[in-house]
This record gives sequence, structure tokens and C-alpha cells, in this order.
Amino acid sequence: MPELPDIEAYLAALRSRLVGERVLGVRLSSPFLLRTADPPLACVDGKRVVAVRRLGKRIVLGLEEELFLVLHLMIAGRLHWIAREGKRPKRTGQPLASIEFPGGTLTLTEAGSKRRAALHLLRGEAALEGLRRSGVEPLEVDLSGFRDALVRESHTLKRALTDPRLFSGIGNAYSDEILHRARLSPLALTRKLGSGEMERLYEATQSTLREWIERLRNGRAGGFPEKVTAFRE
Repeated sequence: MPELPDIEAYLAALRSRLVGERVLGVRLSSPFLLRTADPPLACVDGKRVVAVRRLGKRIVLGLEEELFLVLHLMIAGRLHWIAREGKRPKRTGQPLASIEFPGGTLTLTEAGSKRRAALHLLRGEAALEGLRRSGVEPLEVDLSGFRDALVRESHTLKRALTDPRLFSGIGNAYSDEILHRARLSPLALTRKLGSGEMERLYEATQSTLREWIERLRNGRAGGFPEKVTAFRE
């Protein structure tokens, strides 16, 4: 599943292509992708993208009139960008959704036979906040807030870091990297950590996520991220 650094790579690529552009239309090949009925999907036609942001592991396209297209890629969902005169990326599969813009098309594909990816169309910030889990943003919280979130419940470190009610955007792949860097066992209990271990975990969380955001940004080199994966060298 794409996690915080991967989502940030998508966001950077989407911002440079979509902010200020108008939606020409949305096509769905799977009726199960769209999880909302009101407002109707057709109401996004002609609306300009005013912001692209992250909500946990979701990608949010903010449109005019406080409309929000919210994509959750789940485990196997991936985004692709096809420039207006460009070629379709190889082996992307049949798109579940295509969002047309003047400069190209944003498509969503999902590997495998199970369809878990989701698209919501919401109106208003209050409706958008209804999708938010209560986890803190790991790159915005200070050490005290990090500690409070971690010890809110008695869990193993692995379970706590991947719980979206505690931490936003961290999943299996980056939690493993964080714990390795912090030199802590995934099975250690959150409420048994000493102050030094807590500081190591906090610093490892910050440094790991920031480092991977920078790596993915540099590796993208202005292109669209086509090789989003939890498995990296």
C-alpha cells in the first residue's frame, strides 16, 4: 500500500500538473469504485483544481465550490498520468477511473481481482473531515505529542505505528524501516519504552520519512511516479 512518502511523491507530481486546471470529465469502468452518491459525480465537470493534499493515505483533489475528489489506493491501486499527446504507460491495466484534464488524463488502476480502491466525492470541509482518522501527522508532531499518541493504548510498536488512529500515513513498509533505524523490536510494548528509546523512535520516524520523501522526489526528476511499491532496496 502506498504510504506517506509515496503519497507525497504522487502529490508533488499532481500539483505541478493539475492545480489551476479544469476537470473535463470523469469516467468510471467500475460502479463499485465510487462510494458516494451525493453530490453527483457530474457536478465536478468544469471545476478548477485549487489544491492537492493528503488525508492520511488518501489523495485529495480540492476543486472549486468546496468539492473534493478523494482517492484511496488501498493495497494495489496506482495512479498514472497520460499527457495529451503522450503514450500510455506499459502494463498499467484497465483503468477503473479516468479523470480528464486539458493537459492529459489521470487514471487509477488496481492489480488483482479484488477491488478495494475507493473514490469519494464530498462537498465541504466538514464532510472531508469525516474521513479523517484521528492519528497525528508524524512529521508535524513534537516529541511530547508523539509520545502521547504512542502510549494512548498498550500495543506492540509495530501495531501502534501502523494504526491510523494513532499515526497518519505510516504502514508496514516504513514502520519496519523506522524500527530498524531506532534499533527497537517490533514486539516491544509502547508503554514499556524508556525515555531514551522513545526519543530514538521519534527521531527515527522523522528521519526515515523525510529521507524517503527526498529520495522519491529526487528519483522522480519531474516525471510521474510509475513505480510506487512497498518493496525497495
